[in-house]
Amino acid sequence: MGVFSKSVRMDREYEQILECVRQQMRQKALPLVVSGMPPVVENAFITAFAQDFIDTFGCGILVLMPDDQSVIRLTDFLCAQGIDAYRFVQREWNLYNITASHESEHERLFVLSKILAEQFSVVVTTPAAALGYTMPREVLDVHRFCYGAGDIADLKELSSLLLEMGYVRVDSVDYPGQFSVRGGILDVFPPQGPENRLPYRIEFFGDEIDRICVFDPLTQRVTENRDLVWILPVHEVLYGPKEQAAIRKKVEACLKACSSEDGRKELLQELAAIDGGQPLHFVDKYISLIYPQKECLLNYFSKKTAVLICGTNALREQTEALGKLEAEMITGLLEHGVILGGTAEFSAPAVRFENFSAQNLFVHINTFAVGLGGVRISGMFTYRCRQLASYFKNYSLLKDDLESYVKNKYRIMLACENEAEIKSMMESLRQDGFQTVSLGEDASVSDLVPGVVYLCREPLESGYELFVPKFAALTLFGTDSVKFAPRRKKKPQKVPAGQKILSYADLEIGDYVVHVNYGIGKYLGIQNLTVAGVSRDYINIQYAGSDKLFLPVDNLDMVSRYIGAHSDDGLLKLSKMGGADWQKAKSRAKSAVRDMAKSLIALYAERMRKSGFAFPADDQMQRDFESSFEYEETQSQLSAIEEIKRDMQRPVPMDRLLCGDVGFGKTEVALRAAFKAIEAGKQVALLVPTTILALQHFQTAVSRMRNFPVKVEMISRFRTARQQSEILRALKRGEIDLIIGTHRLISSDVQFKNLGMLIVDEEQRFGVAQKERLKQMDTNIDVLSLSATPIPRTLNMAMGGIRDMSVLDEPPEDRLPVQTYVLEHDPIIIGEAIRHELARGGQVFYLYNRVESIDQLAAKIAREHPSASVAVAHGQMEREEIEEIWQALIEGNIDILVCTTIIETGVDVPNANTLIIEDADHMGLSQLHQLRGRVGRSGRRAYAYFTYRQGKVVSEIASKRLAAIREYAEFGGGFRIALRDLEIRGAGNMLGAEQHGHLDAVGYDMYIKLLNEAVLEEKGEAPVEAKECKMDIPLDAYIPETYIFSSAGRMEMYKKIALIETAADFDDVADELFDRYGEFGKPVHNLMQISLARHMAQRAGLSLVRVQNGEISLFADRFDVARWSVVAYTWNNKLRFITSAKTYLSYRLRKNEDAMDVLVQMLRRYEDACKEE
Repeated sequence: MGVFSKSVRMDREYEQILECVRQQMRQKALPLVVSGMPPVVENAFITAFAQDFIDTFGCGILVLMPDDQSVIRLTDFLCAQGIDAYRFVQREWNLYNITASHESEHERLFVLSKILAEQFSVVVTTPAAALGYTMPREVLDVHRFCYGAGDIADLKELSSLLLEMGYVRVDSVDYPGQFSVRGGILDVFPPQGPENRLPYRIEFFGDEIDRICVFDPLTQRVTENRDLVWILPVHEVLYGPKEQAAIRKKVEACLKACSSEDGRKELLQELAAIDGGQPLHFVDKYISLIYPQKECLLNYFSKKTAVLICGTNALREQTEALGKLEAEMITGLLEHGVILGGTAEFSAPAVRFENFSAQNLFVHINTFAVGLGGVRISGMFTYRCRQLASYFKNYSLLKDDLESYVKNKYRIMLACENEAEIKSMMESLRQDGFQTVSLGEDASVSDLVPGVVYLCREPLESGYELFVPKFAALTLFGTDSVKFAPRRKKKPQKVPAGQKILSYADLEIGDYVVHVNYGIGKYLGIQNLTVAGVSRDYINIQYAGSDKLFLPVDNLDMVSRYIGAHSDDGLLKLSKMGGADWQKAKSRAKSAVRDMAKSLIALYAERMRKSGFAFPADDQMQRDFESSFEYEETQSQLSAIEEIKRDMQRPVPMDRLLCGDVGFGKTEVALRAAFKAIEAGKQVALLVPTTILALQHFQTAVSRMRNFPVKVEMISRFRTARQQSEILRALKRGEIDLIIGTHRLISSDVQFKNLGMLIVDEEQRFGVAQKERLKQMDTNIDVLSLSATPIPRTLNMAMGGIRDMSVLDEPPEDRLPVQTYVLEHDPIIIGEAIRHELARGGQVFYLYNRVESIDQLAAKIAREHPSASVAVAHGQMEREEIEEIWQALIEGNIDILVCTTIIETGVDVPNANTLIIEDADHMGLSQLHQLRGRVGRSGRRAYAYFTYRQGKVVSEIASKRLAAIREYAEFGGGFRIALRDLEIRGAGNMLGAEQHGHLDAVGYDMYIKLLNEAVLEEKGEAPVEAKECKMDIPLDAYIPETYIFSSAGRMEMYKKIALIETAADFDDVADELFDRYGEFGKPVHNLMQISLARHMAQRAGLSLVRVQNGEISLFADRFDVARWSVVAYTWNNKLRFITSAKTYLSYRLRKNEDAMDVLVQMLRRYEDACKEE
């Protein structure tokens, strides 16, 4: 606990409050009232009270706050003070047969489990969340399990139990709510807290649990061992056959009474889902039927405890509003006939709080004294204190006030931002005659000596003064610079930026593949063939006509999945084995990429050769600018800023890509880089793809830089021709420091006086020609590109070393994932979604991409929601009109904006938290992800509804897109989505018009491989072309189905085994196999050895390795006699050259010698001989 939180205990009032609490806990408790505390003291009071209550009574407390943002802030503060605090979020009801993401449910179940196990100190929530119905105590108690190493459990029974608890069985576990079984290994991803969201691996030895560990879902590799695993249900509403029968009966009764056509349609869909054995997505609607106990969070507090009510009147008003909102929702459902009165109940009535207060001690905390409306109380206490302003940048005022405090013998604490500030301030204060001491984190407040100024490093948003104990807490923090870092937050793992970009999905039967030598074929699966008594697995690939290729699995590195045009529609032409067409296509693509590589390398070399501007190190103004940022930076933001600054300070032009998901803070990172350049006397250009985004960035930049001598301007179609001319003249004279613009910035008439940096936002929206034109304006400027879903060419350049890359992979602390729904367009559901958002004072984006009928739709929405202000925005409107609408939206004067994809890029309206998209199946996956990023930009829960037309048969491609957008609901999905979209729709013309034909002809992987080779050639690092080496070794070498049951899992491991090139690779794959699947047998070991030997043989220039009749034979077009002589000498000259029609090396195996061991040792000795020269 921090020093400031301890300080509230110094007041006599605090001890009296604790004494009153002790008395009330021993009898029927009456509420007590505490007033007079400003917010900063209130937080400290709650921290100290929670700690003392736990120490005295051994149980945690409940804190009720008026809104979600207060809950998030207080929980973060308590965690930063070392208190084991959890937030309990409001339930998101899914009342219709639509699929939804379940993040909030998982978080709630985790907190409920913690309460049940009495493993918490504080639960912070709102009345709405506390009163919402949930899984009853006894149901959760019998559906949560704890296992430790050495426990006995039946794996088959456990798998059945997981299915009952809502888990889905998959081949590979990636997300919460999934599990997989492989032999004696169970992988499971239960709901967990925010500090440890990792799946568990449980290894069995018979029926005994041998080991429990957590693993990384990306690599599937174990990261650390654990003693225990708690397995919780995935859904709050669990149902079995009995509950399904009861629901079916209710639906039939409802159907008989329903007269609404839309309502009957909903109910028939529910019946079809029940009868068809499909998941009942609408089961929340029947929570009162399934759980007649009607329990909520309050029922989980079985022991008498303390409940802190923060803001009595505000909580009362919120509880009343909750009742009205739920009544409206239920009325709507009843009017549509989709529910009957008996089951239309989702939250406990407000009277439940009164019953709860009779059994527990309620402590009302208010800034001003508030009566409880005739309720008897046990005591009323008033803290005599006041809030103080920060002394940020005002040393003279601080000095004057300190003199007064010292004179009056106050204990004085001064909060500083960092150690450097503490040292500097101590020196200044000592020179002015003050006694100063630097205080550690665990200091005791009672030891403070009056009249001495104690300095500490602890976040304090504003100061305060406690009159009775004569204590003054002062702060030097700027108003917006206080940042709380929860202590239990998991430390981010350092991963090279390139490795954070995720790989493509596994092959499925029917997918198109590309073989390096034979071209495009169709993957037909893995086939086990036994030839001459030896069993091997082969990849079966269909080519044109009746041609088939059976490729040994250890050669799988020669095959990649085809990504390009027609990969999903069956129209792709297969190559003919042995035909010339494939070689011609490959040659044409190679020639094209050579030209492209030449221009890329030339540009890169020119940038490296030219002397750039080395920007100076940060000074005080840069630090002041950064400290004025009102939010807490994430760790990845700080890392990216550091990397960018390091590049800027080098005398070589920077070319860096900043990848970060939607809403992860790329703009702030870019503005800090821009400010650094401007402060050094340079001009900065910020290029954006749309006029709306230009306006947004202009307003953000003006706001961020208003206190600094920086001139910001914008050039776009929002400026008249005359205004644009004036701006361009000022830009040429050097009067503008930061210019923000659309494609207009690329025009030839745009001239800078001293351009030092170019920032390209939403990099994926610009064509190759546009970006290269910008860079050619001045090759010695620093370039920073920003993107959430970067195009593959950019990724490849970044990962190939042509560009540097930084990655933002952490969401801001107070953000919640967007609750995502995918559904047929349903007027009832959409109407309810709009009403729900408007009822909580929010705004709605309604995306409709047909300009010709957008006004009719807006008029229809306005009729259905007469109290709402509805506006229309699309790209064909006049600039003045768009600007006015945009301004009205930001100011909150528009409730519903019906618009086209004009909002797709970068629009930031924190109060807009519901997004509805019509015809979502027509949009690309990256586009859907960008659009979803327009909501959820505050601490409130946001909702996205992706709809497609009623009765429409959605294409396979669209289905994959919509499934992926729901699956990747959590933060950081942008990279996955960029790559998944590429798989689904092909690469298109992402690499420029002159390149995409070549890419489609050979596939993305082959194209990138050719481009990489061409780049290396241009760099003068031409790769040695390894010839294929055939391995003729009569050993069983395959992965048995009994070892890895899933064909996708076997294919994944075959791919990794095929890439074993060194002994380190061999050990790594062996470790992974053991980690994920357990101990492997001889066939798997043989396969790995053959793969390693094949790569070593290729590097040694061998064309064939044969083991036959106890003899190892090595063939090559040309042997390096000197090196092989060294190998022969090591084997006592028993490895001999045999001269016949074709010269080869021969070694006769001795008794008990293992052929593969000898072969690998020989090849390793050959490599050592190469190094010795």
